[in-house]
Amino acid sequence: MFEKIEYIVKRIDGDYAYLENVSETDAEEKCVARALLPAEISEGTELGYEMLEYSIK
Repeated sequence: MFEKIEYIVKRIDGDYAYLENVSETDAEEKCVARALLPAEISEGTELGYEMLEYSIK
């Protein structure tokens, strides 16, 4: 039901980060408010999403 999804931070634009799903090559980038992400992220950071929470891998 709640499987782990892996993302890479592709770009940061102000208060938003654009994430790419590692397992879906044709998927659109996902726009996420930076307030929902770990404060330490930068472009290229690998994230995991599980149980409604993002964490740095």
